[in-house]
Amino acid sequence: MTATTEKHVFQAEVNEVLALVVNSLYSHREVFLRELISNAADAIDQLNFRALTDHALLGDDKELRIELIRDDQAGTLTIRDNGVGMTREEMIGNLGTIARSGSKKLMQSLSAEQKKDVTLIGQFGVGFYSAFLVADSVTVVSRKAGSDEAWSWRSEAKGDFEVAPAERAGRGTDVVLKLKDDAKDYLGEWQVREVVTRYSDYVRWPIRMQIDRGGGDDKKLEWATINQASALWTRGKADVTDQQHRDFYRSLSQDWADPLAWTHFKVEGAHELTGLLYLPAKAPMDLVERRKSGVKLFVKRVFIMDDAQEIVPEWLRFVRGVVDSEDLPLNVSREILQRDATTRFIKKQVVGKTLTLLEELAAEGETEREVDGEKAKTDRYLTFWGEFGRLLKEGVYHDVDARDRLAKLLRFRSTKDEGWHGLQQYVARMPAGQTAIYFVAADSLPTAKASPHIEALQKRGFEVLLLTDAIDEWVVDALRSFDGKDFVSAAKGALDLPESDADKQAKEAKEKELAPVTERMQQALAERVKTVRVTDRLTDSPACLVSDEHGMSARQERVLRDAGHDVPQQKRILELNADHAVVQKLAGLDDAQFADWSALLYDQALLAEGTLPSDPAAFARRLTALMAKG
Repeated sequence: MTATTEKHVFQAEVNEVLALVVNSLYSHREVFLRELISNAADAIDQLNFRALTDHALLGDDKELRIELIRDDQAGTLTIRDNGVGMTREEMIGNLGTIARSGSKKLMQSLSAEQKKDVTLIGQFGVGFYSAFLVADSVTVVSRKAGSDEAWSWRSEAKGDFEVAPAERAGRGTDVVLKLKDDAKDYLGEWQVREVVTRYSDYVRWPIRMQIDRGGGDDKKLEWATINQASALWTRGKADVTDQQHRDFYRSLSQDWADPLAWTHFKVEGAHELTGLLYLPAKAPMDLVERRKSGVKLFVKRVFIMDDAQEIVPEWLRFVRGVVDSEDLPLNVSREILQRDATTRFIKKQVVGKTLTLLEELAAEGETEREVDGEKAKTDRYLTFWGEFGRLLKEGVYHDVDARDRLAKLLRFRSTKDEGWHGLQQYVARMPAGQTAIYFVAADSLPTAKASPHIEALQKRGFEVLLLTDAIDEWVVDALRSFDGKDFVSAAKGALDLPESDADKQAKEAKEKELAPVTERMQQALAERVKTVRVTDRLTDSPACLVSDEHGMSARQERVLRDAGHDVPQQKRILELNADHAVVQKLAGLDDAQFADWSALLYDQALLAEGTLPSDPAAFARRLTALMAKG
């Protein structure tokens, strides 16, 4: 230490951060380069802004840049910029205290348990102090733009630092890292390239490094720019070609196929946000189990994190893309994201932009497009729905704010034809007299189509939605209604179909006539059913089972049991078709025959909805005995 060297002690908060950094080993230490490049970019940004009114600041050095200098012999890696630089006071204030580093907020945001989990630091950044992740000592040499004085700052992260006059040819800052023995990999060209590409590829200023263009012993170093320097999402929409979008999507997602569609957006106002969101053409094999987001979070073109779950709801996990915020801090943590108002704004924008894109696709319908080099008519939305429709259903169930928009994007099979149908189309073609949206749930499309519960509905010309996805019933339960029309299950409660006075009188007469049979069957099946009654929902089948209007359907029970939930068995209502020949013969049977026929009708009703009888062998014996008598 010379006579002009000043020795200073770090602030207590800085020592706390340094203790975590220096004494901890973990797998994310490459973030040091991201942080130092970000600091260099900020310094250039400041100079560029000041130079708008003070042109003399740039002088003859007008090419703004960041340079990475690798010195194998000295074992040093230098991050150099020709930005605004620092005075002595600024150097002490910025590097010796925590006030401007952003790390104090990070430390305050971490709980005691999280401070033990040092991987958090590597994941969220610690600003300038991240240099000590890889360096035994750090030397900073800086000269303020417009000043003739240069100063150096040096520390080994042992509680203090030294400041002294220095020599530097021009404005800007050099951060010189004396690398630890186990960090010498960062002197390798490809290791540095990889980190820059991962974290800082879209920093707006060129990042240059000397590359060996020679071969063997013929070493020839040339400066080369190793980042793209221009983020695709920061360009104007008209300046990005479709092919550039396809190429970017493939590099971003590692998908072999082109994206189905994309949206390029910029939001300005209280918050500034840019982004690119892509819809894949094909779902991955693990889509249902996967819970990670496919959207990367950037802050001011600096990569912050993969799997940005806090800005993308789980039901949008199929979306791929990038979101770049101008408002979030670079050292943002997941805990900060969870409670930050900016995060909520970003999430709202991601959901809104995605839904708008899907709405545009849905309105597009079938169009002629080029597929695998050949033109063909395709419906991109139905392609999307076939791959990712289930996730939109999750959104209906979980996201109340998006529910109304999502409802219009849902597609179902129905009794109308073999295609997919939206709720708007269903409501638009409802015949006079139909007041509800009817649906039936089953394990397969053939079972749903053959369901006895929809016989009377079809006879009246009422379209019925055929729900075959395990989540479907929960989705319509969450919606409750659409466009003022309630969802009504064909297998729950009394169907309350529109009927004339004559129809009502005829039904009452049948109920009265069949009362002895229903009472007798109620006794015979007392252990299995809640009650037995005459129905108007059947036209061809003799009987069916229905749940209470607000109860759980039989299929919902099966789905929950299959998922390992303990669901108590519910007694359901057995409904009889008074006009069916089998039902009409019940009154003339003796007690033994009546008991067998009642059990057969009950088991037959189970089979019709896709459920096995609880005692298949007993069902087979009764059926065989009945056939023998016939």
